[in-house]
Amino acid sequence: QVQLVESGGGLVQAGGSLRLSCAASRRTFSTYAMGWFRQAPGKEREFVAAISGSGGRTYYADSVKGRFTISRDSAKITVYLQMDSLKPVDTAGYYCAAVNARVLPIGTMASPGWYEYWGQGTQVTVSS
Repeated sequence: QVQLVESGGGLVQAGGSLRLSCAASRRTFSTYAMGWFRQAPGKEREFVAAISGSGGRTYYADSVKGRFTISRDSAKITVYLQMDSLKPVDTAGYYCAAVNARVLPIGTMASPGWYEYWGQGTQVTVSS
């Protein structure tokens, strides 16, 4: 099974930046579509961003568009989430997810149920 490990979370002030990383245990990760989700206490898990296996297609939730950037490094089996202009409402546990798919279906890739593998999460806290 594919194992995912997130890192890079922390405490930052509003307006600051963080870069999250998600590393896979197997090289097949580089062929998978990847997504980032977040979940705050008492809230449902929320879609943040997704990227195709090739890295050529990306999609973002409206709430983070223009502030967050998802990318991947196939050689290092790693996907990144660069977060700029952070706001207190971005405070949440951030989770990466993977699925063995060659395309990003518009109507499905924002749904947690589409993904097969999940990391344990990394905490992001943004203070005001």
